[in-house]
Amino acid sequence: MKASWFCMLSLFSVLVFSISWAVSDSSAEELFLICLSNHADPSNPISTSIYTPNNSSFLHVLESYKRNKRFMTAETPKPLVIVAASHVSHIQAAVVCSKYHGLEMRIRSGGHDYEGLSYVSTVTFIILDMFNLRSIVIDEASETAWVEAGATLGELYYAIANKSKILAFPAGVCPTLGTGGHFSGGGYGNLMRKYGLSVDNIIDAEIINANGTVLNRESMGEDLFWAIRGGGGASFGVILQWRIKLVPVPETVTYFKVERTLEEGVTDIAYQWIQVADKLPEELFIRAQPRVGQIDDKKTVTVSFIGLFLGLAEDLFPVMNRSIPELGLRLKDCKEMSWIETELAFAGFPEGTPLDVLLNRTTSVSYFKYKSDYVREPISKAGLEMIWKEMMELGTMLMQWNPYGKRMSEIPESAVPFPHRAGIIFKIQYIFFWQEDGKEARDTGMGIVRRMHDFMTPYVTKMPREAFLNYRDLDIGNTVNGNKDASVYGRKYFMGNFQRLVRAKSMADPDNFFKSEQSIPPHLPY
Repeated sequence: MKASWFCMLSLFSVLVFSISWAVSDSSAEELFLICLSNHADPSNPISTSIYTPNNSSFLHVLESYKRNKRFMTAETPKPLVIVAASHVSHIQAAVVCSKYHGLEMRIRSGGHDYEGLSYVSTVTFIILDMFNLRSIVIDEASETAWVEAGATLGELYYAIANKSKILAFPAGVCPTLGTGGHFSGGGYGNLMRKYGLSVDNIIDAEIINANGTVLNRESMGEDLFWAIRGGGGASFGVILQWRIKLVPVPETVTYFKVERTLEEGVTDIAYQWIQVADKLPEELFIRAQPRVGQIDDKKTVTVSFIGLFLGLAEDLFPVMNRSIPELGLRLKDCKEMSWIETELAFAGFPEGTPLDVLLNRTTSVSYFKYKSDYVREPISKAGLEMIWKEMMELGTMLMQWNPYGKRMSEIPESAVPFPHRAGIIFKIQYIFFWQEDGKEARDTGMGIVRRMHDFMTPYVTKMPREAFLNYRDLDIGNTVNGNKDASVYGRKYFMGNFQRLVRAKSMADPDNFFKSEQSIPPHLPY
């Protein structure tokens, strides 16, 4: 947007002041809407991007990007207004007017925040919804792309695949994830052992600060650019777009998914996986996914081993036979395909699904609670047997174990705010879904995943017990009663990088306009 237009905002502020005095009996909503109208670029009217509770589409827009039914109840607080920005001036107006009228702003990219912090608050708030800002511009010559924050991973992958068969980007395997939140929290996927995280491959960004100013890497400075790559962009401003570095992949890669049960010796297989998962060649990523199932009315544990190899099956077999022969991988288990097809496979789509499914933004919703952990010391066979026993007692528990090592171990802990690097064997995601409504079902579901998390205490990192920001978890601390818990969750998410994040926050947003229950505070709590 032209600088001359934004310079006019101060003139409109005078008008807003006079209106706010003259219309003293108007509601907060009316005053906010007047402010928005006055601060948006007239050539890009904001009126069609505003949804209030009186609008027939309000609930549809609000619910369309909610992924967790825990935050879709009648009791869930709803925003005063939703601003579904379709132009940068709409974002600037929303920031300026929210700040002036003392309204909290929640910024939603794809709606996957596990605790709903991108669309729920306990105080009067608005939602700045980014789903209309989804432009993706790929420069094949420089192997880079500009990606707006409202674009999904599926849309990004689809755009890359339409340009090249040998370029990719290291990010998640859920196609409906919004790039605004996914990247700013770190962003990981099945290319991480070869290329690191999403944030390790971001080379520029545009962010709108608390004054409504658009900043790029040069104008924001290296401290803020460092902070938004893994420290959670919503603590510092509104991410407008990212410039990412695409990475090379072979035209043909290999995917496999095999499952083994307790009766098939899965304890020995999982034990060997733990020994080698972080030491395998960087071209090989194998996720282990334990879950509870049944065989002939008897509970068992089944572990899915889901792999991506950046090469041909004939080159994969010698690696597997040397490293994890216990798995018994066979040629018929392996499927050679393009990188983009493996993204469909990891996302659970059947073979042969058209690529344009990646453009679908709708997804099923359920009640869920997730938690995270990191493992630095190998788990013994006896430990695994105890874990399986606990899982079967709890019922339909599911975990994902994602291997680290190689490129993840080479990047320093302080390179970006994400600190979980050298020494990590694998990361754990605890997953529990339920479909029943009501408090009893909610308490049971939350209790199951918390109990499993507590049970795993002897096997995971300590002092601090590390956690992953993108697996948001309010159990590890929140700011509901002030910032006293910020150091607790700050150390778990960011370890030694937390203090630098606080310093970056104090410079970028000293008044703490951009905040949530787990945001970065502008000063260290006492």
